[in-house]
Amino acid sequence: MVVASTSGSSADLSLDLPRFSRYEAPPHWKSIDFLSDLHLQESTPRTFAALEAHLFGTTADAVFILGDLFEAWVGDDARFEGFEKRCAALLAAAAKVRPVAFMAGNRDFLVGADLLGNCGVAALHDPTVLSAFGRHVLLTHGDALCLDDREYQRFRAQVRQPAWQHAVLARPLPERRALARQIRDASEQRRQQGHDVEGYGDLDPAAMVRWMQAAGAPVLVHGHTHRPAHQALGHGCERWVLSDWDFDGTSPRGDVLRWSRTGLERIPIDAAAP
Repeated sequence: MVVASTSGSSADLSLDLPRFSRYEAPPHWKSIDFLSDLHLQESTPRTFAALEAHLFGTTADAVFILGDLFEAWVGDDARFEGFEKRCAALLAAAAKVRPVAFMAGNRDFLVGADLLGNCGVAALHDPTVLSAFGRHVLLTHGDALCLDDREYQRFRAQVRQPAWQHAVLARPLPERRALARQIRDASEQRRQQGHDVEGYGDLDPAAMVRWMQAAGAPVLVHGHTHRPAHQALGHGCERWVLSDWDFDGTSPRGDVLRWSRTGLERIPIDAAAP
C-alpha cells in the first residue's frame, strides 16, 4: 500500500530531485518478484507465455513490474481488442491470485488508470521507495537517470507532460499506433548507428547515489538498460539491474529478481516456455 510521498530535503543535494513515493509491504509477505523490459507485442508469443507461466507459478507474494512491459502502449482504449485485450486479461487474472504492481517505462508511459484499475493492478510512481523485511529499496525504471543522453531527456520531458499526452490520446487509435511505430523505428535507427541498447547509455552513477541518499534507501533496483548487473556504487550504495526478457529470439534470456529476508537473488525463467 502506498502510504506517503516525499521529496529530497537535504540542503546539500541538488534541487532536481524527484518526488519519492513510498510503498509499505504487508508484514506477512515473504518475497517479492521484480521484473521489467519484456517489450510484449503480438510477435513475441513465447515471451508472453513465459510471463503467463511465471505470474501463475511464482511462489512470491507479489510481482512488481518496473516498466516496458509492452513494446508500445498507445492508450488504455486499446485494451478492448487484439493483443492488448489478451494482455489486459492476463494482468486481470494474475492480480486475482496475488498483488501485481506496475511502473511505467519509456515504451509504455501511456498506461493509465483505466487499464490498471480495470485489471486490479496497483500503479507505482517512478521512483518509489519499497519498504519490506525491515529494509528499504528504491525502485525506478531507470531512463530518468540516463543523463548523458540529453536528446532523450528532452523527449522524455515532453511526452510525460499531461498536455502532450492528452493531445496524443485524443487522436484516433490507428493514428496512435502509427505514431508508436515511428518512435520504435527512430529508436532502432539510433541503435543501428552505434548507440547502446535501447539507444541510451547507462544511468549516471552520481545521480543514482544522490537519489538513494535522499530517499534513505541504499539499494536501487532498475531496468531499462537490458544489461543485468549487481554493482557497488560507493557511499554504502549498490544497484541491481534487471534483465530484459526475450524468448522469441535466437538467444532466449530472462530472469526475475526476488527480494526476501535473505536479500536479493536472481531467479531464472524457463527458456523452454511454450
